[in-house]
Amino acid sequence: MEHAAMSLAHTIRTRFPTGTTVLIVCGGGNNGADGLALARLLEGSYEVSVYLASDAASTLALQQLNRLETLGLKPVRVLKNADVIVDSLFGSGLNRPLDVKNRSLITSLNTMSGTKIACDVPSGLYADGTCDESIFKADITITMGALKRGMFSDNAKEFVGEVIVADLGVHHHHYETPSSWHLLEESDSSLPHRTKTSGHKGTYGHLAVICGEHTGAAVLCGSAALRFGAGLVSLISNENITIPYELMQCHSLRPTTSAMAIGMGLGTEFCDDELTQLCNNSHPILLDADIFAHSLFLDLLKRPDIVLTPHPKEFTTILSITKLCDITVDELQNNRFGYVELFCSKFPNVTLLLKGANVIIGRNGEFFINPHGSVVLAKGGSGDVLCGLIGALLAQGYDPLKSAIQGSLAHTLAASKVSKNNYAMTPLDLIESITTL
Repeated sequence: MEHAAMSLAHTIRTRFPTGTTVLIVCGGGNNGADGLALARLLEGSYEVSVYLASDAASTLALQQLNRLETLGLKPVRVLKNADVIVDSLFGSGLNRPLDVKNRSLITSLNTMSGTKIACDVPSGLYADGTCDESIFKADITITMGALKRGMFSDNAKEFVGEVIVADLGVHHHHYETPSSWHLLEESDSSLPHRTKTSGHKGTYGHLAVICGEHTGAAVLCGSAALRFGAGLVSLISNENITIPYELMQCHSLRPTTSAMAIGMGLGTEFCDDELTQLCNNSHPILLDADIFAHSLFLDLLKRPDIVLTPHPKEFTTILSITKLCDITVDELQNNRFGYVELFCSKFPNVTLLLKGANVIIGRNGEFFINPHGSVVLAKGGSGDVLCGLIGALLAQGYDPLKSAIQGSLAHTLAASKVSKNNYAMTPLDLIESITTL
C-alpha cells in the first residue's frame, strides 16, 4: 500500500508544482486506504483535502486514517474543486452496482475542472470491462502492480485516460497470473523494410483485391497495400474501371498472385459461381465486410491461412452464421473478450481482428489488444486501408497472425501521425502517412 501511494504521489509531484490543490476522495476499503496514504505523503507540499465518501471500514483504511489524523489533517465535509482530483473510491474490487449516493458523487467529480486521476481503475468500471451507470472519467489511471484486461474494453476507453502501472515493491510474480492475452506497444511495430538488395517486384508478393460494386473500397485497399510493400497489386473486376495508374486491373487471378483480399465494397457485382471460381486456390486470404453474409463464407472459413476483419455489427453476423450465438451489438461490446475467445476456440485456424476503439486480434488461444487507435480513424474507408496493410503483408509471406498484428499497429500509428484536426483525416491521408512510419 505504501508503494502504491508512492506511485500516486510520484505522478503528482512530477506533473504538478508544489502548492497545487489536491482533492482525494476515499471509499471505506483498501482503495480508499491508498488515497489516505497518498494524502499523508503529499501533506506539507500540496494543499490537500480528503473527502470520505464512507466511513473507513477495512483494517488498513482505519490504520491509514489514524496516521493521517495524527498529522493533523482532518477529512473535509464539503466537496470543493481542486487542481487535481483523485478517485480512491473502489478500485478493481468493485463487484456490485453503485448506489445512488456514489453515482451522484462520481457525477459531481466529473463536472469538476481539475485533472482527474484514478487509483487502480476508475470507480464504476468493473473487472470485466463493463461500466456502471456512473463512472469516474480519468485523465490518468495509475493501476496497481499489473494491467487489468477490463481496462482495455471499448467501454472503458472513454474513462481510463493515460494508463500507468504502479510498482508495488515486490516482484511481479507474486501477483501477476499467466495470461494468453497480450497488450501491444508501439515498440512491437515491425515494418516490412526491404533488406534484400537483389529483390525485384516479384520478390515482394502480388495481392489480388476483388473489386466489386463499390470500387472505391477496393482502390483504397489496393493503394494501401502498394504503400506497405506489396510488389504488385491487381484489382480483379468484371468490367473495366478507372483506377490509379500504379494499380493493375485484371478479370481473373494472375499466376503470380500470392494473397487475396475480398469483401470490401463487394456488393452484388459477382455471382456465386464467379466468386467460387476466384477463391478456388490455396492463397492466404483476407475477408472483410460483404463477404461475411455471403453463402461462400462458411466454406472460406475452412482455409488454413485466413484473416477476418469485422467491425462489431459484422462480427455479430459471423457469430450467428456459424451458430455460435445470436447476440446484439451491445451484448458483444459488453463482452468482446469472451466472444472473441468463443469464436477462436471454434475456428483455431482463423485469425480474427475485431475492430473497435481497442482492436482485438486472436488466433488459436492467443490474443492481442491494440489500444493505440483513436477517433481519427472513425471515417469511412479507414477499414479498407487496414485490409490493404494486412493484405500486403500476407502477399509478402507473413503468417496471418503477424500480418494482422503488424497491419493493425501500422494502421493506428499512421493515424496518430496525421497532422490534421481529429475530424479531418481522409483514407488518402492515412495511406500517405504510412510512408512516415
